[in-house]
Amino acid sequence: MVRFNGVNHLAMVTGDMDSTIRFWRDLLGMRLVAGLGKPGYRHYFFQLSDTDLIAFFEWPDIKPASIKDHGEPVKGSFIFDHVSFGVETEDELWEIKDKLEAAGYDVSEVIDHGFIHSIYAFDPNGIPIEFSVNVQGRDVRKNPIIIDTNPSDVTLEGSEPRPEKWPEVKTPTPPPLRMVYPGAGSELFHGKKDAE
Repeated sequence: MVRFNGVNHLAMVTGDMDSTIRFWRDLLGMRLVAGLGKPGYRHYFFQLSDTDLIAFFEWPDIKPASIKDHGEPVKGSFIFDHVSFGVETEDELWEIKDKLEAAGYDVSEVIDHGFIHSIYAFDPNGIPIEFSVNVQGRDVRKNPIIIDTNPSDVTLEGSEPRPEKWPEVKTPTPPPLRMVYPGAGSELFHGKKDAE
């Protein structure tokens, strides 16, 4: 079975890359590790951890998102509620809270969710963000807990993956046919792409 090693990157959108850099790099302390750009387009990556990145596309005419409280139900088409970034200690959670407040951002109180303590805020693009620290001894990754008064039959199957519910791969792609094509970003390491 495939072993995932984290979130390679989350891809967000901004209309103001400079404000985004100021927030993510300078206020939160995430390194700016890669950037592509040309008039009307930028794509920059910030390092969250040794395995995780957050990326932003800068497109003209993008406005900050309308503020919607984290977890507040909506109707109609919708795709994203919020993203939570983990920190190692309670002290770091309070450090982020203090930094955000000192910079003029609205930040929630610290909320106890049983297995994590969290704060909630918004970045300059209106992206709803949460910062969380694990509560010691309550690791749902090691000890999954589902408390649902009306669980679906699929939920009742348990926490472990059920790969048999999907078709088995009968013809895996053989190594000689595994082609990798250049895309945006390849020029960072392979030189400038030829104009077509």
